[in-house]
Amino acid sequence: MTAAADNTDLRNDVRKLADLLGQTLARQEGDDLLALVESVRLSVRQGQQDEILSKLTDSQTISLVRAFSTFFNLANVAEQVNRAKDIAGTHAKTEGWLGRAVSNILKAQESNKDFTTKDLQSWLENFSVRPVFTAHPTEAARRSVLSKMTTIAQLLTQPESQIKNDRLAESIDLLWQTDELRLGRPEPLDEAVNSIYYLDELLHETVPEVLAEFVNEIKRLGVELPLSARPLRFGTWIGGDRDGNPNITAEVTKETVLLQNAHFTRSLSLHLDELRQALSISTKLVGVSPQLTDSVALDLKNLPEIEDRYRRINVEEPYRLKATAIGHKLILTRVRHAAGLPHFPGRDYKDTAELIADFEIMRNSLLANNGELIGNGLLERIIRSINGFGLTHATMDIREHSGVHRQLIKQIFGGDDAKTINERLLDTANPGTKQLDPAGERCLQSFLAIDQLIEQFGAEVIESYIISMVKSADDVMAAVLIAKLAGLISITGDKKFAKIGFVPLLETVTELRNADKILDELLSNQSYRMIITMRGQVQEVMLGYSDSNKDAGITTSQWEIHKAQRKLRDVAIKHGVKLRLFHGRGGSVGRGGGPTYDALIALPWGSIDGQIKMTEQGEVISDKFGLPSLAKENLELTLAAALEATVLNRKPRQSSGDLNSWSECMDLISDSAYKCYRNLLEDPDLPAYFYASTPVEQLGNMYLGSRPSRRPDSAADLESLRAIPWVFGWTQSRQIVPGWYGVGSGLKAARLAGKSDLLHTLFTQWHFFRTFISNVEMTVAKTDLLIAQRYVQTLVDPSLHKIFDLIKAEFELTVSEILLLSKKSEILGNQPILARTLQVRDTYLAPIQLLQISLLKRVRSQKEVDPLLARALLLTINGVAAGLRNTG
Repeated sequence: MTAAADNTDLRNDVRKLADLLGQTLARQEGDDLLALVESVRLSVRQGQQDEILSKLTDSQTISLVRAFSTFFNLANVAEQVNRAKDIAGTHAKTEGWLGRAVSNILKAQESNKDFTTKDLQSWLENFSVRPVFTAHPTEAARRSVLSKMTTIAQLLTQPESQIKNDRLAESIDLLWQTDELRLGRPEPLDEAVNSIYYLDELLHETVPEVLAEFVNEIKRLGVELPLSARPLRFGTWIGGDRDGNPNITAEVTKETVLLQNAHFTRSLSLHLDELRQALSISTKLVGVSPQLTDSVALDLKNLPEIEDRYRRINVEEPYRLKATAIGHKLILTRVRHAAGLPHFPGRDYKDTAELIADFEIMRNSLLANNGELIGNGLLERIIRSINGFGLTHATMDIREHSGVHRQLIKQIFGGDDAKTINERLLDTANPGTKQLDPAGERCLQSFLAIDQLIEQFGAEVIESYIISMVKSADDVMAAVLIAKLAGLISITGDKKFAKIGFVPLLETVTELRNADKILDELLSNQSYRMIITMRGQVQEVMLGYSDSNKDAGITTSQWEIHKAQRKLRDVAIKHGVKLRLFHGRGGSVGRGGGPTYDALIALPWGSIDGQIKMTEQGEVISDKFGLPSLAKENLELTLAAALEATVLNRKPRQSSGDLNSWSECMDLISDSAYKCYRNLLEDPDLPAYFYASTPVEQLGNMYLGSRPSRRPDSAADLESLRAIPWVFGWTQSRQIVPGWYGVGSGLKAARLAGKSDLLHTLFTQWHFFRTFISNVEMTVAKTDLLIAQRYVQTLVDPSLHKIFDLIKAEFELTVSEILLLSKKSEILGNQPILARTLQVRDTYLAPIQLLQISLLKRVRSQKEVDPLLARALLLTINGVAAGLRNTG
């Protein structure tokens, strides 16, 4: 299918939904609203919208904003469906992501023979890709709205019929009658339910298919993946991310895990239903293993709850009886955990391994009795899927700020204790916890809850403890010491163990530049090395994209993260430790977002040694996983990119001379971009300008998430503002400074230094540089300084307009330098369909943004804000988020 045909299908779907929305508006609100929408839309095209918008009543404003926002939601659905159709059409003609990755590996093996099948087997047995769902609040749409859009998407994929159109109309009516705004701030468990919805869907149908395809494709490499392998796993921060969120307590963590377990039980029951239907194998016709026979007999003895009817009608169908018993034991496992009761062997599951063991009994019996196709088909798919999720649906990470640990240690040991953290770690005396303040008690209870949950669910329920704002190895060792006091670590005496691993999170440019020193000091500590040894010689390090961007600008942030990975890789090799990098990427380019495949392929050689973790957050989750076909596509391309990087990116792709000259050029670009960005950030007038020219102060009223937008006990300045609202504000006003500012100055500096030819080489031959420029170009395309100028002229004191002049000048320079580098005449010149899509969206975005400007001015002038105006303003924020397809 050609790009033109694809665009035609998309335009047809958008037109259909827009027509149905028009009918909804007329049906629900009357013809006047429909006429108003049309007149505003036409006036925007003619540049005459101000006169119409200035005469609107508050009620008309709300209805108009809702109409345009609903249109964007429907257009987003149509684009998702169109992407899914395009994927299906492309894959019907090509190998698909995994097939292409394997073919690339086979070609490389044939040409240079750098690795053997034995090497591949070793690398891929421990291969692991883990998307980690987070509750970072950048999803403006409510779950109720998202679920209705999913229904509309499913209807769009059906053949044309009157019933389809009637149901679409019905769904759009329901969408119109659903409030887009949350009534209050979501609780952590609300956030958990939202993410678990996607995990449920992934387990139902997507992951079994993806894993089956992965296993089959790597067989072409001569690699047989054992059932115990876990190439795809899922993680979550929801209920575990304490950094700056006082709402995440030990009890919340435990409740979240219980909720995840309950959902996993329900989701797996669908596979058990399929299994019971399929495995109607009769002992009259086929033999079964003694292990299965004994296992079923024991289950029937231990589970008197199994109905007599099943015992009678399935008496000669042991596989069905076994599947029934597994279902009962899963339910009893959930009930046991909810009631806080101890494990009862034979009646419930202690951990995921026990659950898988029951399925393996069936599979082994099938393999021994002419059931190879079934055993290697349905049973294997289920077992591999369970391995990906586990009894708790996703492995939870715990995160806390390094300062909290230091304060707790001071309280426990006293501020005048001269012992080092390492000495205290080796001390066998228990100091007791004395009297702790609320923050200290909350921190200690978190560690105790981890121990309790591991005892309940097994080692995989929580594996990593992440320490944010790590500035030295001691920040990690402080968390280790608290873990020792809580019974999670023991490195002395006869019984040594390490129930969790410790993960330094490097967030600012200073820490990224010191990444090698921090890791080297950690791994040189003999006490800490004992922990690493007990954890399988794996050290995880997390890289923070958001704070480094806010701190240093996108150019320096991206470059320092890239260099930090090189340094961390070299330190890990020096100490003989496997490095697992955890990329804390956001949705927007300013927070590390962008195409996943390109991002992984562009990583430094050796930085993906078979294992990688990445955050998935906010609107990115619904965009990637909202439809099964898109979820399958995104998981496959992530696996494919990690597979290629693991096998084909194990040594430098450039000569050391080239890499040095490229790095020197990038250093020059980064240094100049950094100076430009810091000049803006350090301008004393920037805070006033930022708050005046953006709706960031309204973010708290959006109730996007349970975490406050500022770090606790902080002043109202840019330093304390979290990275998400920082990006949010700039995005809403279409300035999008975090996504491009300083890039133009950096490129110009390199060009004026006589490096034009080298810049072109970097752009055509260096994955990192090309991906970086591509992501910046996308952000530049979404930036609209004509709209931004309206925010500034209406809302910002004239004395602060100089800041906008700086932004405008750097934007124009960035555009010109990117065009010069890429040898194109316009931004997105090689992506006409995308450019056209953004242009069409701008036509519908303009009235929402102009109304937002007007509403901001009115709201700010009121001592007591009119609730109707406040509602209208929040609706504009929702509308802009839907129109741009991201917030933060």
